[in-house]
Amino acid sequence: MPGHRGDAAPAEGTNARMPHRTRAQERIDEIDISPTKLIAEIEQKTKERDEAQAKADEYLAGLQRERAEFLNFKRRTEQDQATAISRAADSLRLKVLEALDDFDRAVDARPASLADEPWAEGIVAIDRKLRALLEREGVRPMDPTVGQRFDPRLHQALSHITGSGRPADEIVAEFQRGYMVADRVLRPALVAVSDGADEPSAPNGDGAGAAPRQRTHPN
Repeated sequence: MPGHRGDAAPAEGTNARMPHRTRAQERIDEIDISPTKLIAEIEQKTKERDEAQAKADEYLAGLQRERAEFLNFKRRTEQDQATAISRAADSLRLKVLEALDDFDRAVDARPASLADEPWAEGIVAIDRKLRALLEREGVRPMDPTVGQRFDPRLHQALSHITGSGRPADEIVAEFQRGYMVADRVLRPALVAVSDGADEPSAPNGDGAGAAPRQRTHPN
């Protein structure tokens, strides 16, 4: 009846919501929550996770290999550059040493009567400057070798002397001074070595017959 209109409204609202609950319940009912289905899904997800992890590990290993290869390449490049620079520096040092040898010979050969001549003093001055230049570059002469035991790491034997009265492998003459750079040999000393025999003989090899006198460098 019209007078009871307010009593009918709740029923209409309740009927309107019931289809929604029914459809939600239907969707819930459609979900398979059986143990077999759940186990299969877990196994599938585990497999997918393992495959993804394996792929990630593969990518990571590839990146690590590429990084290691790059670092090795960088290290080799730096070593090659350092070696090239060192060789170029050694080549220049050896050229300066050749010039120094020439000035040393000129100083040794100057007559005593001309030692005070300006040109002779100029030769000595150049000799000192070349020596100072090498010292600034870390180049230093080896100690005089005569009387030392021959060391193939430091010395190069140009001849072997028989009948020197010295023990075998003792250096009896120095033909050219050796030089070091830091703890490595820049130029070996050229020497004559006793063979320990009693009978005298002329030096063999590339050296001269007479042993040169030891050079004293100008101060």
